[in-house]
Amino acid sequence: MVDVDIEIKFNEKDLVPVIAQDAETKEVLMLAYANEQAIRKTIETGYAHYWSRSRNCLWKKGETSGNTQRVLSIFIDCDGDALIYLVNQKGNACHTGKRTCFYRVLWG
Repeated sequence: MVDVDIEIKFNEKDLVPVIAQDAETKEVLMLAYANEQAIRKTIETGYAHYWSRSRNCLWKKGETSGNTQRVLSIFIDCDGDALIYLVNQKGNACHTGKRTCFYRVLWG
């Protein structure tokens, strides 16, 4: 169900950051961006769609790799300028072949 009273605040490029988080483990898998079209497609299909900033097009996560994300819920932050897709991840989330894009430690 979509709450039509919640307004998403897109940035100057009409994008909003989206964190994909594993529904079971709560592990943060990746960060990507979505425009309104990607969010609508995600809700319509139940699979994560994003906006590719490098290719300048809509993409379904796992379309070529098979590493899809089944979206169970979408959360929006208190400011309305960031989303979380709570997902069931099939395969790895990162294009490097790692489970998550957040595998490198910067500090701590």
